[in-house]
Amino acid sequence: MSSILRSILVLLLAHAVAFGSPGPDVHTIAQNVDNRYNHIRTLQAEFTEVYRGAGMERTELGTLWLKKPGKMRWEYRSPKEKLFVSDGKDAWFYLPGDAQVRKASVRKLDDLRSPLRLLLGKTRLEKELQGLSLAPDVAVLTPGNVMLRGMPKGMTDRASQVLLEITPESQIARIVIEEVDGSVTEYRFAQQRENVEASDQQFRFNPPPGVEMVEDDFGQ
Repeated sequence: MSSILRSILVLLLAHAVAFGSPGPDVHTIAQNVDNRYNHIRTLQAEFTEVYRGAGMERTELGTLWLKKPGKMRWEYRSPKEKLFVSDGKDAWFYLPGDAQVRKASVRKLDDLRSPLRLLLGKTRLEKELQGLSLAPDVAVLTPGNVMLRGMPKGMTDRASQVLLEITPESQIARIVIEEVDGSVTEYRFAQQRENVEASDQQFRFNPPPGVEMVEDDFGQ
């Protein structure tokens, strides 16, 4: 056999191995994500929230803090300031300058941000997202990432599916929530910082003087 022919056969074999080997399975990906987030105490990230529905599209930017167990703080900066904060038991939604702040029990909360607090809980993706599977038909924002899809537990009356974009480092870079009415809410996360300093007071809301507290089951 000539050296040229041997070289060609070696290249063909390498090509077959590279493209014939299966990629990571959904169970392994989910397990790696669980292992990463279940060992984090706090998380800070820049977020982009995109809503599409009812013939409109809205994009908002801000900073998110998460802290175990179940604490969240969403500080919106653009296009206008607003605050969503939860201590794991109650949640508050406030627009600076308003005369009222809305408060709700987390158990009664009808808000798409609410399930995201599970990112830092002792949870399993395969348990929280029923029928979790790979979603190769959905384009990723960043090459090298993979998409997963599943049905969120306890949200079957509102959401048709949830999509997760996972990085090679097992970070959740994007969450897309498709609702039964056809609307879509998308959260993109960047500059994720793990185990940052975050006091419990950051996750409670003290109304400014003159601001009334109103009980609500808001969904924003």
